Amino acid sequence: MRRLALGAVALVGLAAGDALAQGFALSAHGGYFDLAGAKDSAEAVFGSSGGPTFGGEVAYGFDNGFYVAAGASYFKKDGERVFVADAGGPVFKLGHPLSARILPAYATLGYRFRRSTSLVPYVAIGGGITSYREESTVAGLESSASATKPSGRLVAGLELGRGSFRLGVEASYSTTPDTIGVGGVSKIYGEDDVGGFSVVGKIVFTRARR
Repeated sequence: MRRLALGAVALVGLAAGDALAQGFALSAHGGYFDLAGAKDSAEAVFGSSGGPTFGGEVAYGFDNGFYVAAGASYFKKDGERVFVADAGGPVFKLGHPLSARILPAYATLGYRFRRSTSLVPYVAIGGGITSYREESTVAGLESSASATKPSGRLVAGLELGRGSFRLGVEASYSTTPDTIGVGGVSKIYGEDDVGGFSVVGKIVFTRARR
């Protein structure tokens, strides 16, 4: 009976300690982004719709499990201009270099499920702005087009560790409609969204108190 009582006290102590996670955290992330919102256009121009992405984030956690965060990420892909007569037709490479850069900046509101002091799942929702820039060279002449549009974001992740340095894995989905599709191959495919899915690994440094 005494051992059971001591065990119960220990569990209560762990739960109480886990509930105190208030403070700032900085993180860096890197992984893979898939341009799902314009998948056909990306595959035609770049040969694939995905590639590496990286970025960073600053967050502040409250002792009730909620947190706020702000961050940004970077994605760039190189390809060439193409000609497509219709959405089901063949893709003809034109040999003119083209590169696209996507830079989303966002703020999110999230919640950490404190089921374990060392493995913590979390979810978040938010929005921000996404900067899109496209550059190409045709017959030695450089041209560019850019747009900055509102974006939305859904996040789910896991964080491992109890000390100042922690590791995590995170999946997210973003949407940034009405960014492309005015002309070019994206108009043929009827795609206008430069959002998509990403899976990244995270390194977290936190001053949160437990």
